[in-house]
Amino acid sequence: MNRGVLVTGGSRGIGRAIAVAFAEQGDRVVVHYAAAREDAEQTLALLEGSGHTLVAGDLGDPAAAQRVADVAEAELGGVDVLVNNAGIVPTADSLQRLPEVTYLDWQRIWRQMVDVNLLGAANVTYCVAQHLIGRHAAGSIVNVGSRGAFRGEPDFPAYGASKAALHAFGQSMAVALAPEGIAVTSVAPGFVATDRQETMLATPAGAAIRDQSPFGRVATPQEVAAAVIYLASPAAAWASGTIVDLNGASYLRG
Repeated sequence: MNRGVLVTGGSRGIGRAIAVAFAEQGDRVVVHYAAAREDAEQTLALLEGSGHTLVAGDLGDPAAAQRVADVAEAELGGVDVLVNNAGIVPTADSLQRLPEVTYLDWQRIWRQMVDVNLLGAANVTYCVAQHLIGRHAAGSIVNVGSRGAFRGEPDFPAYGASKAALHAFGQSMAVALAPEGIAVTSVAPGFVATDRQETMLATPAGAAIRDQSPFGRVATPQEVAAAVIYLASPAAAWASGTIVDLNGASYLRG
């Protein structure tokens, strides 16, 4: 298709699968990463075709978010598709289990989650949208949210709240940007078998996670990527404002 695509958080896992999928259909991809350059270079090496490149930046910093968008615009000759995939995920360091977490850690984790998962995506969206509007070009923005936005994350409330806010932000932008020909959608994956989760999925706890779905398994990064590819396509423009559940019927919302 030869579009310009910016994938934030593209160094590993879901982001890598998304970048690979866009390249496979002929798009040129800028792979964003925060600090893991070696991982990002591995993603870059997997991309078919030419015209791909890397851009680094901590999206929790508004100036860095603007620079990432501007560099991608310049490198690609225009960003046609933005995938807001970068985010801080639940780990032992972001555990907020009450009443065990200290007040200082409570505040720190909230700030980190909101700065990257919500404000980082919002700031990159703003900058990419301004470029699209300035070029009078149609485009697509896809946000990678989470099942946790609906199901709740009692041990990681800041994560769940940041993803719920990301979904709401995407819907607001869908209405705001439709007159400019820009479609905005979101996906809400459940548990995904990324390389970071391999060890945990091999434990007894992994069996319980797989049992959350009646399919008896978790998603692959490629399944999430396939949904993103569709939502970013011109054929999916009428789906703007949609939040697509990708959780193998592990959580059903009305």
